[in-house]
Parts: sequence; C-alpha cells; structure tokens
Amino acid sequence: MNRTDHLLDILAEECAEVAKRVSKALRFGLEEVQPGQALTNRQRIMAQVNDLYAALKMLGDDGVIDPNPDQVAVQAKIVQVEKFLVYSAECGRLDAPN
Repeated sequence: MNRTDHLLDILAEECAEVAKRVSKALRFGLEEVQPGQALTNRQRIMAQVNDLYAALKMLGDDGVIDPNPDQVAVQAKIVQVEKFLVYSAECGRLDAPN
C-alpha cells in the first residue's frame, strides 16, 4: 500500500464515521450525550466532518484530488435536494418545517 492508497482508505473510514455518527443522532437526537462521552452528537458529527476535511486536504496537498468544492455542483445538489424535500412532503413523508 502506498501513501495515496493509505489516505484514500482514511477518507473512506472518515466517511463511514460521519455516517455512523449521523445515524446515532437520528436515533437519539443531536443533543444527546452518549454515556461515557463529553460531547453531543452534534459536536461529534462536526468532529468527524473535520477529520474528513483533513483527509481531503491531505489528498489535495498530494495532488491526488482537488479538495475545493465545485460551487456550481454544490448549488445544483442543493436545488435537487430541495426539489425532493417538496416531493417527500407531498407524499406525506416529511414533516412540516418548524
């Protein structure tokens, strides 16, 4: 395994850790503090996101990927998600906003 492979493995691991922490927040709430932990699920999500950004930055520094988000693609994704949020509400699967 070379450095790039190792960093890609770390990137995949960090993605999984973000997903795991989000899953915990969905089940127990953003403000829940897991027994034996000091941080809320909200804080732990952001800690994992920071670790994800670090892996992206290292891959970027090595010239493997461009770690800077494509703002056009990001905006397009936001539009797509908003569209499907409306559709989900129309299907009765999404609660009204608070």
